[in-house]
Amino acid sequence: MTMPTKFPPAPVIDETARLLTEHYVFPEIAEQLTALLQRHLLDGTYDVDGAEDLARLVTADLQSVNGDRHLRLKHHADPAPPKQGAANLDAMRREFDTSLGGAPRVQLLDGGVAVLELAPMLFPLEWAAEPLGAALTLSSRAQALIVDLRANRGGDPDTVAFVCSYLLDERTHLNTMRWRGGERSEQSWSLPHVPGARFGGSKPLYVLSSDSTFSAAEELAYDLQQLGRAVVVGEPTRGGAHPCKGWTVHPHLEATIPIGRAINPVSSTNWEGTGVQPDVACAAADSLDRAHALSLAQLAE
Repeated sequence: MTMPTKFPPAPVIDETARLLTEHYVFPEIAEQLTALLQRHLLDGTYDVDGAEDLARLVTADLQSVNGDRHLRLKHHADPAPPKQGAANLDAMRREFDTSLGGAPRVQLLDGGVAVLELAPMLFPLEWAAEPLGAALTLSSRAQALIVDLRANRGGDPDTVAFVCSYLLDERTHLNTMRWRGGERSEQSWSLPHVPGARFGGSKPLYVLSSDSTFSAAEELAYDLQQLGRAVVVGEPTRGGAHPCKGWTVHPHLEATIPIGRAINPVSSTNWEGTGVQPDVACAAADSLDRAHALSLAQLAE
């Protein structure tokens, strides 16, 4: 009788360890994690039946030292393209095409208050500029605006800057990315010009958050909060501030590894591990009604 063949973990673990060593923003953590992965490979922890089980175990180990939620071994049900980052882009493109480009809802509430939902992601700007620009231009006529990020899992920092550009009056320093080693950094600024009309920097602005709000969506909320431009209403966010890249390490597995860290110009820190803390805390399910009431009260003053 032939015994079932176990999933061979060694090539995946070896390649993931190599990528960690070469790219992870915290080299000392990478060293600890590489040792952990190799130890668990040798002791049989990763002797599993399939790629999905391996992804779950390895992700738990990768996040066990410093809780970095961007550090993952992601399982893809469909075969992942080998080109760096292609697996994630393919998955994002499918969601982009079924979400009106990441702006599934623009709604006018009582009192001239608009709701703009950005979900499920802030897609790459080369895709999203047209639909987001249209949605933000439509929203610009409102007396107050509520940006709903409760179901947004993150995305492109350039798209964060694009959205912020509609919500501010002048070019503004939003964030700085410090890359591995610390010798290179890259600033993010709002744009001096936008297609369409701006909502601007003076009318009431509220941002809705939940414990599902993650990554670039957290940056959007945090940037606007730290600038004093928006009031965040809802729940603390998930707490992932590190930009990452993805490498296909198996036809169904992608290692996502943070290559930098965010530094806000106002707070000199970020939301990693802590999440964005709401200015008005309430259950995410109640946050829209709460923000609407706050908007109306502010408009009445």
